[in-house]
Parts: sequence; structure tokens; C-alpha cells
Amino acid sequence: MAEEEIEAHDELSHLIYKEQTSLMTHMKVNTSFSGEVVKIEPGYASVILDTLEVMRADEIGMVHGGFIFGAADFAAMAAVNEPNVVLASCNCMFFSPVRVGDQVRFEAEEHQKEGRKRTVNVKGYVYDIKVFEGEFKTIITDRHVLRLDLLKNTEELHQEI
Repeated sequence: MAEEEIEAHDELSHLIYKEQTSLMTHMKVNTSFSGEVVKIEPGYASVILDTLEVMRADEIGMVHGGFIFGAADFAAMAAVNEPNVVLASCNCMFFSPVRVGDQVRFEAEEHQKEGRKRTVNVKGYVYDIKVFEGEFKTIITDRHVLRLDLLKNTEELHQEI
């Protein structure tokens, strides 16, 4: 191989051999309503939500905010990307309404890790206009949250008191 070919190969090798992180959580989410993960890296996810007629909240075409929140939540879960991650709380703001037919791009980035807790900042954009921003606090559980015996754990806690 010529020296120029070797240099070109080395410059592109990170694209060829780059280990890609795949989605390990919320894999059964309906992407029509929660958006589709278009990029995922450790601590980061980008989700695209194409807004649909069924998301319409009024006669003018405003999308119900629950769909925006749901896609932002999905982006946060994808950024954490642990099989048993759940939302504990969220503080969010809606800056601008979204219309049926808009495409919303969510950028989610972990910015704090503390044991099993993760805090993820999520921003949503239509074109370059920020329409949403939120801070999502998540918890990673040992088992699926629906498989945890919460009643038993509560009873054990009361016995210790």
C-alpha cells in the first residue's frame, strides 16, 4: 500500500472499526409515538419524533405536549441505556408549541452519575428552535421495576423502624 493510502485508511479506520452502542432499554417502545433513536453513544442519545395527525390537540394542529414529553423521556432513557432504567422525576419547560407535521430532534446527555442515579439533560428542537428542555432524574434498578416486590420491601422497612 502506498503511504497516502495507508494515511487515508488510518483516518477512516475509526469509522470502520468503531464499536457501536446499541439500545439496551425500552426496546418495545412504539417509535411512532416516542420517536426513533438515530444516534446512541455512552451517555448520549439523539431521538427524532415525526409528529403525526393522531397527536393533534386542537383544530389548528398543535401537538399535545404529552407526546413531546414522551419522546424526551425516551431520549433520556436511551442516553442512560441500562436495561432497568426508570424515571424518578423531571423538571421540564415547553418553550414553543409543536405543530402536526413538525420533526422534533431530541438531544439527551448524561451529566451526572451517582451510584445508580443518573441525571440527563434533554433538549428538543424543531429546526434550530428550542421547543423543550428538561432535566430527567433516573434510577437503575437491579431487576425490572415490575419484578421488584415493592410491598415486601415496604413491609421490611417498617419492621426495621
